[in-house]
Amino acid sequence: MDDPQLLRYARHLLLDEIGVEGQERLLASHALIIGAGGLGSPVALYLGSAGVGRLSVVDADTVDATNLQRQIAHTLARIGHAKVDSVREAVAAINPDPVVTAHAAHADDALLARLVPTADVVIDCTDNFATRQAINRACVEHGKPLVSGAALRLDGQLSVFDPRDAASPCYACVFPPDAAVEETRCATMGVLAPLVGIVGTLQATEALKLLAGLGSRMTGRLLMVDARDLRFDDVRLQRDPACPVCGTRSAV
Repeated sequence: MDDPQLLRYARHLLLDEIGVEGQERLLASHALIIGAGGLGSPVALYLGSAGVGRLSVVDADTVDATNLQRQIAHTLARIGHAKVDSVREAVAAINPDPVVTAHAAHADDALLARLVPTADVVIDCTDNFATRQAINRACVEHGKPLVSGAALRLDGQLSVFDPRDAASPCYACVFPPDAAVEETRCATMGVLAPLVGIVGTLQATEALKLLAGLGSRMTGRLLMVDARDLRFDDVRLQRDPACPVCGTRSAV
């Protein structure tokens, strides 16, 4: 690290759990953020400000006025711009160190097959069940840790699925791909603005811990956030030996 970086990351360097070695790991890391909306905004801003060296951001949408209630990476001036370009500008305005690659595209199997193997951690900030399943399959196939978050109305969820841990369930263990799921999105159901910030910030926390070498204690757990009562409930998750995605895998 050069002198400006030593100053910029001084508060990380003071942490025994991170220090110089951990910060250098962050600077050398690559995070793949899928979704540049309510969850992806705080994830990208915190990972960028913390000095994660490479950020790949995937989202096919453009900034809309209705996004600005909660998607804090975007501004009035960038309405109509690709969300991934808006996020890249937002990160650069805070920290020039990260290289942010914008992918204005849907996270389909082909794109995931190209991007997931290059990442050190994948953060799912989407709101689509089929896309979540595709992300999970790619992470299991390539042995990449997945930080998953969701928020709708006044309820949020957070979990970490790590195929490098033979005991870790995957997303499909908890939410089977063939389950009958009614797609509900904030565009029709609403979402409390700060809730996506809470969940996205927790996702960023877990991603930074994984990248800095601290590991995550959220593996095999599902944290449920109830913003009505500001209550956090923690549920233990079990790997499903019959899971169609990870049921036959061994430790990577």
